[in-house]
Amino acid sequence: MAKIDGRVAGIVPCYLKSHSQGEYVFDRGWADAYERAGGRYYPKLQVSVPFTPATGPRLLVRDGVDRERVMDALASGLVALCGVSKASSVHVTFARESEWKLLAEHGFLQRTDQQFHWHNEGFASFDDFLATLNSRHRKSIKRERRDALAAGITIHWLTGKDITEDAWDAFFEFYMETGSRKWGRPYLTREFFSLIGETMSEDVLLVMARRNDRWIAGAINFIGSDTLFGRNWGAVEHHPFLHFEVCYYQAIDFAIKRGLTHVEAGAQGEHKIARGYLPRTTHSAHFIADPGLRRAVGDYLKRERAYVAEAGRELAELGPFRKGIDEAP
Repeated sequence: MAKIDGRVAGIVPCYLKSHSQGEYVFDRGWADAYERAGGRYYPKLQVSVPFTPATGPRLLVRDGVDRERVMDALASGLVALCGVSKASSVHVTFARESEWKLLAEHGFLQRTDQQFHWHNEGFASFDDFLATLNSRHRKSIKRERRDALAAGITIHWLTGKDITEDAWDAFFEFYMETGSRKWGRPYLTREFFSLIGETMSEDVLLVMARRNDRWIAGAINFIGSDTLFGRNWGAVEHHPFLHFEVCYYQAIDFAIKRGLTHVEAGAQGEHKIARGYLPRTTHSAHFIADPGLRRAVGDYLKRERAYVAEAGRELAELGPFRKGIDEAP
């Protein structure tokens, strides 16, 4: 916290962690290496929104104050708090690029990664979006959408009061099935879903698939002011292309109908490019107290940033959009 004349001018919400789960910026390898060398990586300080790989402000400054002065004070405060709390490190994840640059001036190491986002160019319909794609990808998406529903599957958007406890029961089953199979340790509880249903149901979109009078798959999304944030998905029946339909195409449909400008479909997944989601760089900053570990991680991150930048350029070239006027919609 930073104060000017006794009044709060800025804060950084942060918390101590004894593990590296639920962050989407992976540092478990750093922890393993440090502990093998005799160090103690946990606890560490985390600055982020829990379980949420979405870029946003991390150093919060009150309006009407000297912003640069307060930001510098907050960054210095994080370094001091690392020492006082005996943490090994501070991790500011999914920060804005301006914060990322400022933190680097205070000794934080810079890290980048890629996500895949869809951008609404003022489309009036999904067909308008399809018209911007090259012929091969346009035909492929039409085929995937048709095949996804071929087994008599229907798609339903649930938000607000339409999200019943029965729907949450079904979605939690999907979440646990996918989590147990893919990640090994699902960390959200059934109570969590009821709580968000009680407190923010108008900001939640469940895209649910139904067959033979039962829910068989679903994806949870959170509705922001201009962005739809896709999060978890799961299924108890597996049908070709159903994942793409429920997670990606339905999200685009919903964003167009709501007039949202972006869809963030979560972390990772180069397969999203062919569905109209293009790479976007994300930023995180890491202060590591131990000089030896800091040097090793800094060297690694320098090479990783170069790789991420080059991969982003190459992936952008693979986008499905029409390249020239000679390619008819």
